[in-house]
Amino acid sequence: MKLSRLLGAAVLAALVAGCASNKNTGANTQFDFGPLGAPTTQVARAPLAAIIVMDATGSPTFENERMVYRLNYNDPLQARTYANSRWSANPLLLVTQRIKSRLAQAGVKVLSATDSSTNIPILRLEVDEFSHAFASTTASEGRLILRASLFNGHALFDQKTVMRATPAPSADAAGGAHALAASTDGAAADILAWLAGFDNRPR
Repeated sequence: MKLSRLLGAAVLAALVAGCASNKNTGANTQFDFGPLGAPTTQVARAPLAAIIVMDATGSPTFENERMVYRLNYNDPLQARTYANSRWSANPLLLVTQRIKSRLAQAGVKVLSATDSSTNIPILRLEVDEFSHAFASTTASEGRLILRASLFNGHALFDQKTVMRATPAPSADAAGGAHALAASTDGAAADILAWLAGFDNRPR
């Protein structure tokens, strides 16, 4: 039984890693999060008038364009990458840009660290997990775990850990990309709700 499970895991790993190369021999398929689309949640008013959003930080695993997947039912400690499928930019940049876009869509003025401003709250993001995670040979999801920290100057005002897992529509790179895009949109909605919940907002 154990041998058959290991063989099944090996077969799935080979199929998943090679799926892009089967379709586009010698060429990389690039994915991003697609068009912004309608808000995933509605907000009555912008939670903050303006905010500075710093570029997300995280593991060196996410500082390149490789698409990471994990066979959690076999060896969750091994981060594998798809053979010929890549993100259009590194995931830290993609997550940063998407959250900025969702905040702006909700009516928040989004500023960068280089903008000259004072008394504007600062949002820092740290990505702990960003992968296409397989619970079995047939079930997988796009998992995103990040910490959002809100600062008033150099003082920490509040911090929240956001975890999102969206079922993938297929067991390949394309399915993982769709699921991770949805998880990032969900995380942005969670951050918006978190910011809107403050009674005493940083000034």
